[in-house]
Amino acid sequence: MLLSININNYTLVESLEIEFSSGTTAITGETGAGKSLVLDALGMALGDRADTGTIRHGKDRAEITATYDIQGLEDAIQWLERNDFSADNQCILRRIYTVEGRSRGYINGQSCTMQQLQQLGEMLTDIHSQHEHQSLLRRETHRTLLDDYCNAADLAIQVSENYRAWYSTYKKLSDLMERSDELIARKDLLSFQVNELEQVDLDPNSLNALEIEQQTLANAEQIMLESQSVLAICDQNESFNIRDGLNRALSTLAGLKHKPEALSNAEELLQSGLIQVEEATREIENHIDRFEADPQRLQQVEEQLAVIFQLARKHRVNTDQLAETLTVLKTELQSLQDGGESIDALQQQLKELASVYLDSAQKLSALREQGAQAMAAEINAQLQKLSMEGAELVVQLSPVATDDYRANGLEEVEFVIATNPGQPHKPLAKIASGGELSRVSLAIQVVAASHSKIPTLVFDEVDVGIGGSTADIVGQLLKTLGDRGQVISVTHQPQVAAHAHHHYRASKIIEDNSAESLMVVLNQQQRIDELARMLGGAQVTEQTRSHASELLSLASV
Repeated sequence: MLLSININNYTLVESLEIEFSSGTTAITGETGAGKSLVLDALGMALGDRADTGTIRHGKDRAEITATYDIQGLEDAIQWLERNDFSADNQCILRRIYTVEGRSRGYINGQSCTMQQLQQLGEMLTDIHSQHEHQSLLRRETHRTLLDDYCNAADLAIQVSENYRAWYSTYKKLSDLMERSDELIARKDLLSFQVNELEQVDLDPNSLNALEIEQQTLANAEQIMLESQSVLAICDQNESFNIRDGLNRALSTLAGLKHKPEALSNAEELLQSGLIQVEEATREIENHIDRFEADPQRLQQVEEQLAVIFQLARKHRVNTDQLAETLTVLKTELQSLQDGGESIDALQQQLKELASVYLDSAQKLSALREQGAQAMAAEINAQLQKLSMEGAELVVQLSPVATDDYRANGLEEVEFVIATNPGQPHKPLAKIASGGELSRVSLAIQVVAASHSKIPTLVFDEVDVGIGGSTADIVGQLLKTLGDRGQVISVTHQPQVAAHAHHHYRASKIIEDNSAESLMVVLNQQQRIDELARMLGGAQVTEQTRSHASELLSLASV
């Protein structure tokens, strides 16, 4: 329940504090006196978009504070706790914004975002405006009103969340299925490429050995001739060879007496050289004995190398990178093969999510079907009170196609009305009379408000276009709502104001080239005077005052 609102430097107000009580409070005043001042400022405290033009002239910022009693409001208390705000019996919402366009919000003294102000504000205050019948022309509003009426708002949110989960999986599966032909072709290509590479020994050492073998076989004849030539030089040349020369040199040095150290060293080196030459000779002889030119093997090696180099060109890599390329291709192929399994998994997941969605959506449909009839009956009862005898409103539920899942459930919700017996029901937008639309809007708002869990209900000139006995009924309706909680009504109808439990009058004072808006709570006599002014205009007579007194007395019964 709204306890008070403190307004500083807002439009024509320098400083104003207004206290509110439970029950119905009427706010009246002359045109231009700022009757909606409180509601506009309250909107700022609840996170509405700041308009720097509402800052009082000559001031650099405006500040509005709204204080609520939240005892027993579990939703609001839990929200405060979830968002790490201190939660007590009272909740203070504060809003400051400057001429430079900077805006700050506070909840119980802690800084907050405008979105947080709005979220909490929606739990504390429900504002119905004179322009609300415009929103009533939209189906989305009808659905929201029905869900609130039948306590299905939380379930509607759950249905929406279930739909989003289902649709996300549906989109993934659809995208995967659309690409299935492309993926199959890619998978086939990868399978071929992997198999092709696996047929070849891509080990770098093996490749190097093949290249050496190819070079050896390709130059077999020359290698054999040169080997034999070297062998002759080392050992087999009859005129002179290295081994015989070394033996003669060693024989000469061995027969020399009193050899200097240098010659002794030379003798050792020559002896070592002889050993090396003999070993080299044996290696060459072994090589010549084993070596055989093999044209068939040469062809096989060259064919293997040709395949390897062709694969390297095909994949645009060096031959030593083919093994890495094979690993990359295998990884991609495995991923695509797993993708086939993902389609099956996604199909199963989609089936399960569809079941969850349908379960919650069907429960929502059942609640809506029950609530639609009860809500229509209540609205029609209010229409009868508002002098629309014979009018009938129907909360129409139109099921969507069986496989047409929607975030808002399995049906479209629309309020349709026949304003006279025998006429077909039509959408509210088809109502020709603005006065009729105002009364239909008011009836819907009253029914919606009577089922609202929000402690403070605000009606901003919802009685526009209504007068006489109908206005008196509107006053009775608002008073009844006030008996259940707190109602604040800005009105220009004396019949409505007379039924309020409390009465404020807005006025404007102009002096010294400045204007100031005031808001004053009225006592019994002042209420009579204000009602008389509303009945008779600027010229208040004893007759209008008497009429006002009678109006107030009758309303108190």
